[in-house]
Amino acid sequence: MRDTVYFLVFDGFADWQAALALCEIRRPGDWEVRTVGFSRATVTSMGGLAVKPDLALEQIELARAALLIVPGGHLWLRGEGRAAVELIGRVHAAGAPVAAIDSGVVALARSGLLDRRRHTGNWSGQLVTQVPGYRGAEQFDGEALAVCDDGVISASHLGSIEFAREVIHTLDLYTAADRADWYRLFKHAQLPPWCVGEAMAA
Repeated sequence: MRDTVYFLVFDGFADWQAALALCEIRRPGDWEVRTVGFSRATVTSMGGLAVKPDLALEQIELARAALLIVPGGHLWLRGEGRAAVELIGRVHAAGAPVAAIDSGVVALARSGLLDRRRHTGNWSGQLVTQVPGYRGAEQFDGEALAVCDDGVISASHLGSIEFAREVIHTLDLYTAADRADWYRLFKHAQLPPWCVGEAMAA
């Protein structure tokens, strides 16, 4: 049963980038969110939050993986995190989607998953520079803040709302109409029609 969303944590991970996505994943109560680290040792996020991972990388149950989320952080720009890059490939090969935002997209590129899939990120030059084996430059969409293609979600550091929208859609949370209302609310501060009607009645 694919009932678990794994969220990668490490020293300096960008804690805010997937916050909206994680909140919406947990809201219905159908999914378990578990943090996973390179070890079980406590890490500190970019915002100063201390997080003790629920699991180490090798403890992930691929059969239960509904999604793996990879946040940004300087780790990826230092060329570190090889074990996580390998995990990304294994999770996707096992049939679960993977999602990365900001420099976490560099890890996706290192896994090879972006070579033949439409994707985005901070800028194409970052991937070309950071990943010598990257072959997906022609698939890079510099106009999009988030892209989902064949179970791979990628997002710019400016696209946390769009990233959450793609995660919500990938996990089939809510109805299509509710997802559209959600996006208008968080992106444009436009209240859903039913909420406007209640406000006027009050």
